[in-house]
Amino acid sequence: MALILHSTNNNKNTSKALIAAEYTGVKVDLAKDFQMGVSNKTPEFLEMNPIGKVPVLQTPDGPVFESNAIARYVTKTKPDNPLFGSSLIEYAQIEQWNDFSATEVDANIARWLYPRLGYGVYIPQAEEGAVAALKRALGALNTHLASNTYLVGHCITLADIIMVCNLSIGFRMIMTKSFTKEFPHVERYFWTVVNQPNFCKILGEVKQAESIPAVQSKPAQPEKPKAKEEPKKEVKKEEPSPVEEEAAPKPKAKNPLDLLPPSKMILDDWKRLYSNTKTNFREVAVKGFWDMYDPEGYSLWFCDYKYNDENTVSFVTLNKVGGFLQRMDLVRKYAFGKMLIVGSEAPFKVQGLWLFRGKEIPKFVMDEVYDMELYEWKEVDINDEAQKERVSQMIEDHEPFEGQALLDAKCFK
Repeated sequence: MALILHSTNNNKNTSKALIAAEYTGVKVDLAKDFQMGVSNKTPEFLEMNPIGKVPVLQTPDGPVFESNAIARYVTKTKPDNPLFGSSLIEYAQIEQWNDFSATEVDANIARWLYPRLGYGVYIPQAEEGAVAALKRALGALNTHLASNTYLVGHCITLADIIMVCNLSIGFRMIMTKSFTKEFPHVERYFWTVVNQPNFCKILGEVKQAESIPAVQSKPAQPEKPKAKEEPKKEVKKEEPSPVEEEAAPKPKAKNPLDLLPPSKMILDDWKRLYSNTKTNFREVAVKGFWDMYDPEGYSLWFCDYKYNDENTVSFVTLNKVGGFLQRMDLVRKYAFGKMLIVGSEAPFKVQGLWLFRGKEIPKFVMDEVYDMELYEWKEVDINDEAQKERVSQMIEDHEPFEGQALLDAKCFK
């Protein structure tokens, strides 16, 4: 008998088991034609979970309910699964974070969000308490992640799966950028993990909430229309709802960068030259860049990480830069970038060079890539020979800090 998960597929609690299944390599099927409010009220479902909550996992040995228990069961189907860590202490720490995620993060997001959506009575004082408790939890999480890429060990575990699934509803529904910017390490962690292939496969694209939902009053019970009330026929003339309007295909808006005057610099030609040059890099690629560069159509920018004192662990720093480049993928068509991690010992310095279409850093990049505000950005003055030489050295991977080694260089092209 296969493992069958009874739930809808858009439930963050369901996602915990499905993501764990992807990492574990076990097949978990969603129950066919499951309808919330219908399927979970049937005698068959109530026999598996008497209170009718989802998800429920149907196994050869009997049903399992509660999402964290289901995720643990799926993970345990593989002996010595690395999702449970590599030692007893790591296993205990994973369970520690699972409990923290449930009681401190998930519970307080729910206390803040659900009353606003009408699922319960909205009490301002209760909301203040929920937000304060959530900030306290995220502050503790932020401190831990300042020196850790993942919650436990050096790779994704069940703790990360449960934490990110619980955070996902907050990021999607109520935790706006103005709220989460207080916790930059939580932001980095969330966007790094949620963009891993196994997470993307189950959660899809996650977009951060742009505003906090307005408080919804509980809907009143609809009254039966009276037969004699002719004005009721006016209902037929109502405008289509926003949902209906969104269903109709809309022409895709052009990126403002596509509307700029043509440039003599062909970005793809430069990227091709950079990638294909294997020898005499200074004479071929660097010289070719300056021959191609169009200061009227493009701009060059140095970036320096603001918090280099935090870069005390090499692999954490590497992951931080890798995550930043991954999030910058949305501007690939209009940019070229080079990120350098410098230092023979901690703390490591992170700096970069970016070529952007247009005279400014594109606004949509500043708006959508949260890491941007973690760097100091300075436009290159190409009339300054020292700055121009620094550009050439960074393109060539030369050491930009005297007396320090180049730990790593990552290119975005």
